[in-house]
Amino acid sequence: MSSAKARHALRLSARVSAELLLVLVMLAVSLWLLGRMWSVVWPLVVGLLLTTLTWPAARFLRRRGWPPALAASLVTVVFLLVAAGVVALIAVPVASQSGELTDGVVEGIQKLREWAAGPPLNIGDAQINKAFDTAVARAQEGVGSMVTTVVTGVSTVVNGVITAVLALFLMFFFLKDGPRFLPWLARQLPGRFATDVPIVFARGWATLGSFVRSQAAVGLLDAVLIGLGLWILGVPLVLPLAVLTFVSAFVPIIGALFAGFVAVLIALVSNGPTDALVVLAIIVVVQQLEGNVFQPMIQSRGLGLHAAVVLLAVTLGGSLAGIVGSLLAVPIAALIAVVWNYVREQLSEPPREPDGTDEPDTAAPVPS
Repeated sequence: MSSAKARHALRLSARVSAELLLVLVMLAVSLWLLGRMWSVVWPLVVGLLLTTLTWPAARFLRRRGWPPALAASLVTVVFLLVAAGVVALIAVPVASQSGELTDGVVEGIQKLREWAAGPPLNIGDAQINKAFDTAVARAQEGVGSMVTTVVTGVSTVVNGVITAVLALFLMFFFLKDGPRFLPWLARQLPGRFATDVPIVFARGWATLGSFVRSQAAVGLLDAVLIGLGLWILGVPLVLPLAVLTFVSAFVPIIGALFAGFVAVLIALVSNGPTDALVVLAIIVVVQQLEGNVFQPMIQSRGLGLHAAVVLLAVTLGGSLAGIVGSLLAVPIAALIAVVWNYVREQLSEPPREPDGTDEPDTAAPVPS
């Protein structure tokens, strides 16, 4: 073994470890600051998400010659009217039926527990019973949190009023002055940051807008089709289940599984195993249509994230920040991917130009 090579490898490992440790410390400090400023960051995030939904309408009006302030005002007023209609027609009934939805899920889990304890499975192990008890507790917490998130996100709870008002004001200013932000930012930054940072911001905005609008459209289609199937079968709590399906669409993969599981449990409790199997078949068919027809048609380009990355991001987000973390995990992962791809583009070596000395022989082979 070469002592010089061993020392070089050790020094290199130490240097890389120290640099990685500094990066982790900086990340921890950033997350701590983010938590301290969450009362400001959360309205900013909500305002950005609302802007991604309403920006196409404002852009349409601006291209037709409307002044930016007038276009932003009209879009904001229309959004407020739509939000008020959603609160009156959907959010309030959903909130009033959330207790029934939670009780139905718990009763469905208990039925599954009884079925597992009987023939042919005859499962009576204490650990299995403990797992079912844990599932009951998490179902109560999960369904309640999901429905509460739907209601508070609209504005009917006192704790969400300040966030809703700030988010609406920020949405108005983003719609009005958003196109002037990147040129202003470029003038404030030195050197090549004036070019790199606006490009990354523009790509991140396009990715975020594509995700939010496509997931909203796909979630709406899922909610309508699955809700229609539940209504035809006579399954109760159709409206809360449809809203749950729509909200769950913003949590890829896991959200669809959760909403489908809740719908099947409610059908099992209210209508019996036959209708529960029919509901399961309807959900599978709708999910297949979503993955193979709806999403390719609505979403022009994907997020560029592997399914395993999506699962890990949702799991990590849920463990760190609950329902809010699950909802924001995939967009944050997509934005990180945008930054990483741009950095990789800048660090990669340009392709070498052919110098003409190694041109392949294009002459036809001479048969022997």
